[in-house]
Amino acid sequence: MKTVAPAPAAVSAVSLPNVLTYLRILAVPAIVLCLFLVPGDAGRWWALAVYIGACITDWLDGYLARVWRQQTVLGRMLDPIADKLLVGTTLLMLTYDNTIDKAHVAAAVIILCREILVSGLREFLAELNVRVHVTQLAKWKTTMQMIALGVLLAGPAGDKLIPGVTWTGLVMLWMAALLTLWTGYDYLKAAIRTAMEH
Repeated sequence: MKTVAPAPAAVSAVSLPNVLTYLRILAVPAIVLCLFLVPGDAGRWWALAVYIGACITDWLDGYLARVWRQQTVLGRMLDPIADKLLVGTTLLMLTYDNTIDKAHVAAAVIILCREILVSGLREFLAELNVRVHVTQLAKWKTTMQMIALGVLLAGPAGDKLIPGVTWTGLVMLWMAALLTLWTGYDYLKAAIRTAMEH
């Protein structure tokens, strides 16, 4: 008699990878509160600590979901949303407190515009059942962007310990912005090619 293998159990919405994604989303208002409510340099250090924790969950939730085979539609939906909320809010807060100022605001605008553009293009390509795989260059962009924002969160507080922290963060922000333009162009090129084929 032939036995039928049982269907795999549905992954819970409160699986550990999903919970880590929820925590990353909650980290966004926590960073804002640290910068707004905690006075002086302590606010920056607390915001940086929360930010680092959020960045760790960004890697850990995807890794655990793959290893434990707990990838879900909910997780795939929320993961990029959490990333964009974290990046966008941190950029806005750093611009608000003038850590990113003058011409450097252009780098923040480039990164924000790219995130909006790629989100729209992914939605368009998903409707056509076309998936653009993440390139190694895009991974480098994300890494550079995350490190730059972390350095800038330390900002003036970090300058008191190691002179040049803010300047280093701004240089890295521009490097991330240039990589952002490059990888964004790849998405745009794929979308235009797909649109012309349909």
